Amino acid sequence: MTRSAAVEVLHAGALTTVQDLGRPGWAHLGVPRSGALDPAALRLANRLVGNPEHAAGLEITLSGCTLRLTRATTVAVTGAEVTVRAGDRPGDVGRPLSVPAGTVLRIGPARRGVRSWLAVAGGVDVSPVLGSRATDTLSGLGPPALRDGDLLPLGEPCGAPAPVDLTVCSSPPPELHLMLRLGPREDWFTPTAFDRLFGTAYTVSPVSNRVGARLAGAPLPRAVAGELPSEGIVLGAVQVPADGQPLIFLADHPTTGGYPVIGVVTDVTLLAQARPGTTVRFHGPQR
Repeated sequence: MTRSAAVEVLHAGALTTVQDLGRPGWAHLGVPRSGALDPAALRLANRLVGNPEHAAGLEITLSGCTLRLTRATTVAVTGAEVTVRAGDRPGDVGRPLSVPAGTVLRIGPARRGVRSWLAVAGGVDVSPVLGSRATDTLSGLGPPALRDGDLLPLGEPCGAPAPVDLTVCSSPPPELHLMLRLGPREDWFTPTAFDRLFGTAYTVSPVSNRVGARLAGAPLPRAVAGELPSEGIVLGAVQVPADGQPLIFLADHPTTGGYPVIGVVTDVTLLAQARPGTTVRFHGPQR
């Protein structure tokens, strides 16, 4: 392996982290899952450059980033609608791009959506922690969020880039419809809470991150006063704090929490691209 091959971070942007597919096998020991907020987008980027789907890449949030590649390689960007430039050459989201050594790669701010995923042939080869190279922003597991001047080692390429000219990447919808299964603490809420939860719209709050998507809308009134002892939290759990505003836990969620969970969203990947103000509606599995 050529350990000198690296990605040099010239500008890290608002939040750029190393992500792979996370640590799902450690949940029984209280280890958070972490990993890419949209695993399918990272898998696609890896396939485009010839990597195994589980290889580590970069998750780039909203404002973009600027990097220098110290070896000739292939890169691919998926996810949000952004401008990609390799030196003076334009690139495309969803298309493999060959770049010579020393190329400055600029991934611009997201015009639509929130997050982009960058794969580099060979993968980002930082040291794994508990079987994953993913950054967990809540627990501190894995490498820290990127800073200007960081150097990230690259692994040795093991496959050819995908023989495609372009993949079609869907734009995030203006309104999200999330399926929610009730429980385990649905008995802590009044009938009015369920009327509001399934009958009114919520919006994504600006106070959202990789830990969870906070929603703003009609508060969900309790039938039971007081708080629970801390109990296990899973990906997609909808916790309701004292203010009654639902909070959907994402990849960096805590492993336990003391507020009641009214239900669990079955697929949170759409929230990876949900900007503040995005409308969210819940529906049950019967729909």
